[in-house]
Amino acid sequence: MKQSVTLILALCAGWMICWAACGRKPETFDARIRTMLLVQTDTLQRRTDSLLAMAERGESETALQAAFLDCRRAYKQLEWFSEYYAPGTSRLLNGPPLPEVETEETKMSDPAGLQVVEEALYPLERESLAPAVRSFAASIIALRRTANNTLFDTAHVFDAARMAMFRLAALGLSGFDTPLSRQGIAEARETLLSVKFLMGMIGAPDTLLRRFETVTATATGSPDAFDFAGYYATQLHPLSRAMTNWYNVSGHTQVKELLAIDPLAGSLFDSGAIRAAFFVHQPDAIPTPEKIALGKLLFHDPKLAGTGNRSCASCHNPEKAFTDGLARNVSLHGGMPIARNTPTVMYAGLQQGQFYDMRSPTLENQVMDVLQNPHEMRSSAANVAQWISRDPVMRRMFVQAFPEMGDSVRPRFVMAAIAAYIRSLQPFSSPFDAFMRGDGEIGEEERRGFNVFMGKAKCATCHFLPLFNGTAAPAFTSTESEVLGVLTSPNIRRLDGDSGRYVHVPLEPLLFAFKTPTLRNIAKTAPYMHNGAYRTLAEVVDFYDTGGAAGIGISLPNQTLPPDSLRLTPLEKQDLVRFLESLTDR
Repeated sequence: MKQSVTLILALCAGWMICWAACGRKPETFDARIRTMLLVQTDTLQRRTDSLLAMAERGESETALQAAFLDCRRAYKQLEWFSEYYAPGTSRLLNGPPLPEVETEETKMSDPAGLQVVEEALYPLERESLAPAVRSFAASIIALRRTANNTLFDTAHVFDAARMAMFRLAALGLSGFDTPLSRQGIAEARETLLSVKFLMGMIGAPDTLLRRFETVTATATGSPDAFDFAGYYATQLHPLSRAMTNWYNVSGHTQVKELLAIDPLAGSLFDSGAIRAAFFVHQPDAIPTPEKIALGKLLFHDPKLAGTGNRSCASCHNPEKAFTDGLARNVSLHGGMPIARNTPTVMYAGLQQGQFYDMRSPTLENQVMDVLQNPHEMRSSAANVAQWISRDPVMRRMFVQAFPEMGDSVRPRFVMAAIAAYIRSLQPFSSPFDAFMRGDGEIGEEERRGFNVFMGKAKCATCHFLPLFNGTAAPAFTSTESEVLGVLTSPNIRRLDGDSGRYVHVPLEPLLFAFKTPTLRNIAKTAPYMHNGAYRTLAEVVDFYDTGGAAGIGISLPNQTLPPDSLRLTPLEKQDLVRFLESLTDR
């Protein structure tokens, strides 16, 4: 906390200098926010310059790591701003230490930022450190430029503060951006301090501001021993709800944009917090009760297949959380299995890529792909539209669901209807959801399992709360894939030959990469992995515990799963499975 107090004192001193230079106190909310940001940016720049000088002088690893952590703390004071107002620059400041892949253009760009600096420090690699710090320093210039050129209003600043709380819940506390130094819990205090400061500037009452002090003070301890379950349920979520509730009754204006999270949501686990419409790319595809009902009929209709004997529900069985219980289903022709395991379509509407290889950017594209796949449905959206046009009842339902469609049932409306139904499959009704909302309880084993999930096992650094998939809150603008090194069988030391995303985007980082799927309802969706080779959750946990393919000595240079053993105890593994079972919707 000492560094935080120092930063606030520097901020106040900066304001005093500004007021003296200008001859008067900045009067507008916009000016006060900008002054604060510029002072904080200067602090970050000074700490970065100091780190660079130390690196060039060849100082000790311990001294360099301490200076680096000072830089991270200074950045965390600014993160609410960079992530909300300058997301492109934010990725350069604190993005993952992996090449950024542009799939549409089939190209990569080198990683940059604090996480790259961290890789050069834990352990120390002197030849990499100074270039990484220089690259980070260059991005601070762009951040300062954004601060100077942005007009700040109360609605967007509050929304940015709320997003900072959600980012802390989804990414920060898990240590997602501090995988080596493991500073997620310590840095939570910086995030909470910055949000408290913003809330004070907006005019929040002292009673609310004092709650920040309690929640900040309890963010302490090792990630391997921290009570994440208790902290989320009794500290962090109640505070973010109190923030949102106060703002919504205070008379302040709301943002007008369609954002992923509902303005009334106080936590990521609130019912209806995530808006399905945010993930829709065409206005006429936004789900309505009529579209959902129509899509449900189509989803269960075997006439969708060219042979007239297979529906979507044939492979996505509601009783099995919309999977089929098979390692791999069989081709429509019979005999040969299809290429991959059948994934659940529950919560599929809340991600930015479909299929294990993410080849379809939208659910509508996924529906089209499945319909025309000769091994799955051997039909097309056009064929389905033709027989619907000949059915007066179905035709009337389409007119009611899509008043704008005119005289003909077009293929895109077929895809939109089925996609609307899939987007409705997001109940958020598991025991764990109720616990996080304060509406229910989970057992001690499940609580311990969640703590392992967030801490020692590091599961939440890829399976992000609240969706437990690769779509990160609070922006929800991208869905990640990982190279795990999946084996042909848990008992065979041989890498599965499916090259994953590389088939469609032939870039080396995507070789054997697969989308990070949701863990919700995972107790019902066995067998697991893209090849369906893992029959139980215990086998999956053992796979991660040993560090994937690289962890057992198979050469896989681009594996993103750390190869080091997690060293989970039998009890921790058991508790982790019990927690995963608590994600089953009722």
